[in-house]
Amino acid sequence: MEPGMEELMPRLLPVDDCDLSEDFDPTVPPRTPQEYLKRVQIEAARCPDVVVAQIDPKKLRKKQTVNISISGCQPAPEGYAPTLKWQQQQVANFSAIRQSLNKHRNHWRSQHLDSNVTMPKSEDEEGWKKFCLGERAYSEIDALSDNENLGIDYIKVGFPPLLSIVSRMSQATVTSVLEYLTSWFGEKKFTPELGRWLYALLACLEKPLLPEAHSLIRQLARRCSEVRVLEENKNEEQISALNLIICLVSRYFDQRDLADEPS
Repeated sequence: MEPGMEELMPRLLPVDDCDLSEDFDPTVPPRTPQEYLKRVQIEAARCPDVVVAQIDPKKLRKKQTVNISISGCQPAPEGYAPTLKWQQQQVANFSAIRQSLNKHRNHWRSQHLDSNVTMPKSEDEEGWKKFCLGERAYSEIDALSDNENLGIDYIKVGFPPLLSIVSRMSQATVTSVLEYLTSWFGEKKFTPELGRWLYALLACLEKPLLPEAHSLIRQLARRCSEVRVLEENKNEEQISALNLIICLVSRYFDQRDLADEPS
């Protein structure tokens, strides 16, 4: 410590000069209170004034910053706000679905998947977006395929959230996929395929919520409120779907500050 620094920093543990034996060794455990305090002073004097952490940027995840807004959801367009009775009924239905899913999870997990169903790994963000939404939505291709009348091509339109699929997803995967789709929804339009997957993932989300899941569902509810306000054609079916997600986040998962006020 440089001379004069002690004048700027009050000593919380002042130690008077004491007669220590000539064989005093600061590397061995102290035998007296005076030796202990003297050893603390010696160690503090050896500490550098500035310490710089050595950080390997390659080990940092690409998404480090989470911005959490404390504001609530935007009000529903005039005439489209859900009633309290409707919201209570949706919560009751959702609760029953969750109970049934938990009860029969092992049964559905044991069911064989079709040969064309290959679930991506949990960390494969692009793979899950294509799996859930289809290559057409992922690539923003609106043109219909010439052979589409031969049957549904789930590779192009996305796989539905079948019970045999979601029952195989661990809680970490559920949270990851919810994050991927919420991020997608932050820049893209709302689609029925997206709505079905968001509903299914919320049904699989365990309570009490982990901090990352808590932040995700709040972000999702706010995004739904933004989209329904900007809905130009006021598509009643789409607004109802957005109302449903906001309702579940706010009233089932206890984020009451995001709830729609009853109309």
